[in-house]
Amino acid sequence: MPLGRRRNRIDRSLRERGVPPEPQVRVREVEETAGPYDEADAPDDGRPRIDLGSLRLPAAGGMELRVDLNQQQKVVGATLRYGDSLLQVSAFAAPRATGIWDDVRADLARSASGQGGSLSEVEGPFGPELAGHVRVTPPAAAGQAAPAPVRRATRFLGVDGPRWFLRGMISGPAAENPEVAAPLEEVFRGIVVVRGTDPMPVREQLPLTLPPAAAAQVAAQQAARQQGAANPPAQPPA
Repeated sequence: MPLGRRRNRIDRSLRERGVPPEPQVRVREVEETAGPYDEADAPDDGRPRIDLGSLRLPAAGGMELRVDLNQQQKVVGATLRYGDSLLQVSAFAAPRATGIWDDVRADLARSASGQGGSLSEVEGPFGPELAGHVRVTPPAAAGQAAPAPVRRATRFLGVDGPRWFLRGMISGPAAENPEVAAPLEEVFRGIVVVRGTDPMPVREQLPLTLPPAAAAQVAAQQAARQQGAANPPAQPPA
């Protein structure tokens, strides 16, 4: 079983042998893992991590973190840049007793094929993963038409945890060069997932938040924009 996969079960052995049932005890079967981690077994390694709510990302030298915000200024994605390579990470709700990575892999491969890409299942450092190419449309330069789609080397990593699923997408040179990929894989391995206790639909993305300092900066910028819109500069006389 790949690193990082964990399962919970209810012990029913006494009931199956016909012995009057005693109060059920939930037994948590935890495999030895080098990460990624659930909040309950996060390592006390002293490694600084950036708190994004449901994800705690290890801080790594030479990498740049970018968070994607929607129009409501809520975080919808987190991406680490390492040179010309990217690692995008997301965490999702999953069932209590079973993982979803097998189904997600099939969906990703089918989607890539339908869009002119090609992903194949291979064995990676975290167990089964997908590797190949996907078709993407590069961003258009200001005032120019959107460029034609291109095929980009991509790897999808996945780890099933207790009631969560963590997905990573590596693109760029690191998707084809193991030496370049190693620092990004190490960051992925060190992620701590904070699932929380709220019930959530399966495959719904776990909420992300900005660190307090960054959130305050975004709030100040938003307030400045609103104030500017309410008090436009006076127009000079004609």
